[in-house]
Amino acid sequence: MPLAAQAQIGGRAAFPFLSLPPSAQLAALGGMTASARSSDPTQFFANPALLHADMDHAAAVSYVSYVSDIKQSTAAYAFNTEKRGRFGLGLTYLSYGSLESYDAAGNSLGSFSVNEYALTAADSYTKGKFTFGLAAKLAVSGIAGNRAVGLAGDAGVLYKPHDDQDFTVGLVVKNAGYMLKPYTAAAREPLPLDVQLGTTIKPAHMPLRFTLTAHHLHQWRIQYLDPNARGTLNANNEEVKPSFNFGDNLARHFTAAAELPMGKSLSLRVGYNHLQARELRLDNVGGGAGFSFGAMIKISQFQLDYTYATLQAAGSSNYFTLSRSLDSFLKKKD
Repeated sequence: MPLAAQAQIGGRAAFPFLSLPPSAQLAALGGMTASARSSDPTQFFANPALLHADMDHAAAVSYVSYVSDIKQSTAAYAFNTEKRGRFGLGLTYLSYGSLESYDAAGNSLGSFSVNEYALTAADSYTKGKFTFGLAAKLAVSGIAGNRAVGLAGDAGVLYKPHDDQDFTVGLVVKNAGYMLKPYTAAAREPLPLDVQLGTTIKPAHMPLRFTLTAHHLHQWRIQYLDPNARGTLNANNEEVKPSFNFGDNLARHFTAAAELPMGKSLSLRVGYNHLQARELRLDNVGGGAGFSFGAMIKISQFQLDYTYATLQAAGSSNYFTLSRSLDSFLKKKD
């Protein structure tokens, strides 16, 4: 199903919701990251190699309201088995609401629902300065009782050279897989494959933590040129259509974000996604598309993350993620 939050990069892909940020923190980082570690277990959706000790026995629930009746909910839990590695389990559910159905003559046939969901299981293993991670996803899309099913996988690695420095480099291959069951036999499509490389660093004596992520590294040309777009008139009064621009195409491969930690209980975040900014802007009006603004606050043992992400002048999204460590409950049972 298409979604307004998805930028067009040429070509079609099944289950595009797999590329949507499922949590407030990911949305605040420009919608993706391969390197930013935190205690929020939803981070393993971005890169399974981001599973680490601070997430052990942490659970999170996330909710985002897109335009109209489109809403997404996510749940995640991370735990450590000590002998078999660190695991993460997640469920993402996306509802497009209720839609009206009509026949060829325009007569109402009633309403039908459209929804999609994905079950994710991730595993990570740390060896020296490297953490390796794998994730498997079962994706299901439903339209009026019809189902399409896909199987996808993520594989990532995170490099952290120094334990006492906030510096990481991450690489992840996302959504590599196959559409097991299409809606129709002739409609099998590829999954939204993405290859990302990123780094997160907090320079010494600076209050800000920076994250830079390069995405769609497997596909150079991602600049979308609308064949129906109006061109400009040259000196001969001839229409000149938009053409490929090297600089703009290069910039579309990057997202950038900055975080300002204000103690252990409060952080402020801002992110920018140039691909989203260019694809979702209205004619001659950017409307702040591509920018996201977020905050994290900890109260007692709960952590609340919020992000306001601008889609375009016509709409925006509000992300909420609530997470908590379950260690105290588990210790009581012991």
